[in-house]
Amino acid sequence: MNQQVIIGLTILILAMPLSGCTQNNDAISNSKDEIEVPTWNIGDYWLYTFSTPDYNDDTARLVVASDTEEDNTAYMLTISSLTEARRHAVLNHNPFLGRMTHDHLSAFENGVAQPVLNFPLEVEKSWDFSLFTIEWSAIVVSLDSNLAVIHASSNDGSKLVYTFDSNIKFFSTFIWTDSNNVENLKMMQVDSGTGYSGDVYFVRGGDLFSDIWESNGPDAEVQDSFLVSDHPNDGAWDEMIYFLDANCGGGSSSISMTLRDHLSISVLERVWGPGSTESGTLGTIPYPSEEYTLTLTFSGESYFRFIVAGGITQSWSI
Repeated sequence: MNQQVIIGLTILILAMPLSGCTQNNDAISNSKDEIEVPTWNIGDYWLYTFSTPDYNDDTARLVVASDTEEDNTAYMLTISSLTEARRHAVLNHNPFLGRMTHDHLSAFENGVAQPVLNFPLEVEKSWDFSLFTIEWSAIVVSLDSNLAVIHASSNDGSKLVYTFDSNIKFFSTFIWTDSNNVENLKMMQVDSGTGYSGDVYFVRGGDLFSDIWESNGPDAEVQDSFLVSDHPNDGAWDEMIYFLDANCGGGSSSISMTLRDHLSISVLERVWGPGSTESGTLGTIPYPSEEYTLTLTFSGESYFRFIVAGGITQSWSI
């Protein structure tokens, strides 16, 4: 073997382990990829569609209205429609309206910041939080340069699957599925931007009454009542917000409802006849009144759902 061949083989042998080290270093570098918490600015916005069992394809624009909440440690995430703000207050289907902390974009539930996100986001990072009054265990299952996919599970079999997109500084998807594989919330981002200009709102809600009635037999009358008290921290409600669904079968089916205040003054009356359907109706009732009485009469096949929440409205002009 001549000297040139020997030199060539030596160079090749020496290069092989160096190449292997380079590949290993790349793998280690990739495994340390992470997403840091973004900084939001007033006027940043995200347009989402929300789908729930109560209301399908509800579109809402979320807007950053303030960055000085909680002694300059939180943002205020609002909504560009007062109607949609009221819908959130009575249905609680958007957990990310209201205060969001600077450090982890944590949403507040019952006055406590809950780290649905835990920055920096890294593959296999895990943590716990509470949302929808359910305890969750979360883990980052994948991450690339701008997308982190997170799975969270609960003891009752419910699941959260959500994606944080660092390019838009918020969720691109957020899906909550219960143990029966029903999607309680599907949140899909369709647009985002900066520099929003206009009026925005947040309605602080409080549950006051909720029930469902179904009738398949002879005529029936139901009477129920509920007591209205102020918000535990913020005082009197500005208004009460109601949400209702009604459905009557054929034949002689019908529903009538009357809601009276503590002076027996009627504040809401509705009647549905055979074949009538009303879904997702939202409205308001004057406040205050200490006690309300709901009277319902049913004939034939009928279904009725009624929810009432108190609302305190805040608004900002950006």
